[in-house]
Amino acid sequence: MTAQEKTWFGQPRGLTILFLTNMWEFFSYYGMRTLLVYYMTKQLLFAQEKASFIYGSYTATAYFTPILGGVIADRWLGKRKAVIIGGSVMAMGHFLMAFESLFYVALATIALGNGLFLPSLPSQINDLYQADDPRRGRAYNVYYVGLNVGGFLAPLICGTLGELYGWHYGFGAAGVGMFCGLAIYLAGQKYLPPEQTKRTVANKSVTDERGQKNGRIWFLLLGVGIAATIFRGAYEQVGNTIPLWTDAGVNRAFGGYIIPMTWFQALNPLLVIILTPPLLLYWRRRADAGKETPPARKMAVGALIVAGAYLLLSTVSTVAGTNRASWLWLLLFFVIFTLGELYILPTGLGLFARLAPPRLGATTVAAWFLAIFSGSLLAGVVGTLWSRASHNAFFVMLASLAVAAALILWLLDRPIRRAEYK
Repeated sequence: MTAQEKTWFGQPRGLTILFLTNMWEFFSYYGMRTLLVYYMTKQLLFAQEKASFIYGSYTATAYFTPILGGVIADRWLGKRKAVIIGGSVMAMGHFLMAFESLFYVALATIALGNGLFLPSLPSQINDLYQADDPRRGRAYNVYYVGLNVGGFLAPLICGTLGELYGWHYGFGAAGVGMFCGLAIYLAGQKYLPPEQTKRTVANKSVTDERGQKNGRIWFLLLGVGIAATIFRGAYEQVGNTIPLWTDAGVNRAFGGYIIPMTWFQALNPLLVIILTPPLLLYWRRRADAGKETPPARKMAVGALIVAGAYLLLSTVSTVAGTNRASWLWLLLFFVIFTLGELYILPTGLGLFARLAPPRLGATTVAAWFLAIFSGSLLAGVVGTLWSRASHNAFFVMLASLAVAAALILWLLDRPIRRAEYK
């Protein structure tokens, strides 16, 4: 039995290493993201429109660089070296955030490191399993839980340090988290899948047939990417305008204590951890009964659930009027929002990985992050409307974006199912 065949918790050991590595990367990313808008508006004294646009531009750039990083990893560096180099550069960028004069340099450094790190790590998941392994489809949801453990800890640690003791302490904690992830990755090398070697296909007819199939797959993935872009325009407000509403429109009093505004950003990853096990059990029972929901349709359902979450906020803000809404409504929003997220985001990542052409795993996963790039950029533009529209109208607009994404995904369902089984 090889190292790759041994299991932890019924999954390949390499999944745990990748799980923990990206957990700490998410800790660093979410730790910085938790503080970013507040830091710009309260410390650097940027106007809300400027802060929202910078936030959207940064997150967009952080998800654009993986396109180049995926190609570099597949063609030259290999996935392992790309993860190590990218993680080191990201850690340096987090520490640069401690210096106000290097604010833009720090953001650029994190984005560049992310380009190598982000597509190279999750693209290794698929290599841990045989093509017919039934655990492979659910592995991405398990992996997604690991990411959100880091996302849950980040607001509590980085957010608390930044809000109570100084923004730079929070940014420093994010850098420490990135180094923890690198240490785990280096220590667990023997459990990771081997690098795939390059092979040539001598038979021209096979090459032509594969090229035609790959063309169809890329076309379908483009459609999914467009839907994901529209969805992200609404989804990414959870780190952009939702914190602003939390600060200005939510009554955070609880038992004579004011809940720190950054703590609410821990709800989303916490709920990912809580909701994933019962949701996976539900999906497994449906699959055993022959009623498994196809991936594109599952993603469409998720987008509609997120739309419902934003409609809830629209109703709450309308009823509250000039008063602050109870924080319990924000909690309910995050429950609904997170349920929808679990239907769409891990499923989309897994779909891109499964449809990846041979030897283009990191590049194809990077294409998923391209949709996050364009969606984050859209979210930044949408976020600039926060100060120009009423809160209820703004939330209705976000719900409309999610519904539009659901319609596109529903239309792509049948073509994707045909591509998966050919």
